[in-house]
Amino acid sequence: MSLSANETDKLDSLRGLLDSGSVKKARRMINALSTGEISHLLESVPPPERSILWNMVDPEYDGEILVQVTEEVRTDLINQMDRSELLNATEGLDLDDLADLIENLPYTITPEILSSLDSQHRKRLEAVLSYPDDTAGHLLNTDTVTVRPEVTLDVVLRYLRQLGSKVPKDTDSLIVVNRQDKYLGTLRLSAVVSNDPSETVAEIMSLEPQPILATTPQNDVARQFEQLDLISAPVVNEEGLLLGRITIDDIVDVIREEGEHQFMGQAGLSEDEDMFAPVMLSARRRALWLGLNLLTALMASWVIGLFEATIDKVVALAVLMPIVASMGGIAGSQTLALTIRGLALGQLSASNKKWLITKELAVGSINSLIWALVVAFIAGVWFDSIQISILIGVAMSINLVIAAVMGTLLPIFLDQVGIDPALAGSVLLTTVTDIVGFFAFLGLATLVLL
Repeated sequence: MSLSANETDKLDSLRGLLDSGSVKKARRMINALSTGEISHLLESVPPPERSILWNMVDPEYDGEILVQVTEEVRTDLINQMDRSELLNATEGLDLDDLADLIENLPYTITPEILSSLDSQHRKRLEAVLSYPDDTAGHLLNTDTVTVRPEVTLDVVLRYLRQLGSKVPKDTDSLIVVNRQDKYLGTLRLSAVVSNDPSETVAEIMSLEPQPILATTPQNDVARQFEQLDLISAPVVNEEGLLLGRITIDDIVDVIREEGEHQFMGQAGLSEDEDMFAPVMLSARRRALWLGLNLLTALMASWVIGLFEATIDKVVALAVLMPIVASMGGIAGSQTLALTIRGLALGQLSASNKKWLITKELAVGSINSLIWALVVAFIAGVWFDSIQISILIGVAMSINLVIAAVMGTLLPIFLDQVGIDPALAGSVLLTTVTDIVGFFAFLGLATLVLL
């Protein structure tokens, strides 16, 4: 995410103050920003500047900022903090935020953090940490307001007044539970103030939304929030006992991370990659991806080498080969992106996969016919050869159809075997379209021209 014009101005002003030696003014300026703005600024500067700015931040904001920055930047900042600073940073954090942060803290500090919590909060934190980090259980916040179904709305109102500022943020409804903490429904705050105070919670409560199971994947939770326009939702365990709730701010983070993952994954990078990470660290990470791409490129080159004699005799083939591979790659990428999006949004299922494959096959066939004719005409005029015109037209048709089908099948297959399609799909698809394109074009040329 890039800096806005306003944030760029603030960063330039901070740099100007630091360059002029006005450290106190710079400190006041950075601490006047919101924690979100500070987090974004810290992610947007190289490590030396980041250290200077971080040391200027008021310690009371440390915890919130550490939760909001990317994992790599968080690790960098944590490495600059001593034991007491880290312990202080965890004070006052919501349990879901503390669960995210504690995983990045030194292992030796974890027992101290747990021991600093009271028994109830410690058990709640341990419950959150027991769930995988890509599930609803890891997102939930145990800070909820619950009511019994038998009490009246008047009692609820007096209870809310008593809580005052302690009512958790993003509380749009209260959660109704029985004496065993089993989830029963929700009571919207609008219903509390708009109905007769003598009515009971049971008479006014709603059975919607349905509670979210703690083991539900985060992406599925995000879809429920989107489809039902939720601000918060209760989370239960397998027995239906209330564990806590998930709020919209957590879902915004999930959606942002998923978008960054899809975008960065296509280049083999993590969504948490620090733009200003050390040179050797970045080089080492990217080396693996480059090595994989080299392997796939060598496979395509090997196919070309099989037809070396054909290329030597017909130079036009070498000129036209990239067109066949490139068109197949683009066509496949379009289908790949559509399929990965469908998987991410849960729109693809066993019942409609066949329909999607058939549809993409039809689209690929239509496009292959149109563009094969266009390229065939251009090649025929260019090289004054009807044979080459037909060859590249047929080869392109084959490659575009295969690309469309593989762009659908590859991500579905990768998803089924537990491999991230966003990370591996583009590399494998490029390999397939290159090999099929080269083999079809050069193979047909060998049969026809030699």
